[in-house]
Amino acid sequence: MKQLEEGMILYHGSYCVVENPDLQKCAKYKDFGQGFYLTTSKEQAKSFAKITAAKSKARGLISVNEQFGYVSFFKVNDIQELKSFGFETADKEWLHCIVAHRKSDVFLDMINRMKDFDVISGKIANDNTNATILAYMSNFYGEMGSESADNMCISLLLPEKLQDQFCFRTEKAFSKLQFLKSEKVALF
Repeated sequence: MKQLEEGMILYHGSYCVVENPDLQKCAKYKDFGQGFYLTTSKEQAKSFAKITAAKSKARGLISVNEQFGYVSFFKVNDIQELKSFGFETADKEWLHCIVAHRKSDVFLDMINRMKDFDVISGKIANDNTNATILAYMSNFYGEMGSESADNMCISLLLPEKLQDQFCFRTEKAFSKLQFLKSEKVALF
C-alpha cells in the first residue's frame, strides 16, 4: 500500500472540476468517513468520474446530455504537519473501519481510533466490492465482526486487486493539496 508522501500526485474523479475541495460538500458515509477522496491511480479516478457523472445525471445534478466527467490533479505539500494513518492491506482492521463509517453504531472503537487523523489511506472498497460489503453488514457470512465472517468477506474482496485511496478529512489536510490541472473524461 502506498503511503502519503511529500510531493506525490493524487487524482480525484468527479462529474465536475474540483479545484478547492469543500468538506461540507463531501459525503459522510464513505469508507474512511467524510472527506475528499483521492487515489494514485489515474485510471481509478477516470472510472470514478464516469460513475459520479452517471449518479449525478440520475439525481438531476447535471444534464443527461453531459458527455464529460473530470479528473482533477493534486500535488501534496507539507505533509509533516498532518496526522495520517495508512492501512497496509485490506485486512480485518480495514474492513471494520469501512463498515464503521458506513453503518451507525458498529465498531465504535474503530471510529474513536480514527477520529483525530487528518488523512486516512488504504485500499478502496468501490462499487465493484459494494455487494460483498453489504452482504457482510447484513450478516450473510456469519455474525459481523466474527473471525469467520471477516475472513470470508476479505477473501471475496480480492484485496490484492484493489486500488488505493486517500481520504483528506480536515481543513488542515485540504490546505496541503495544491490543484494542478484537470482533464476531461469521455462518459461513453
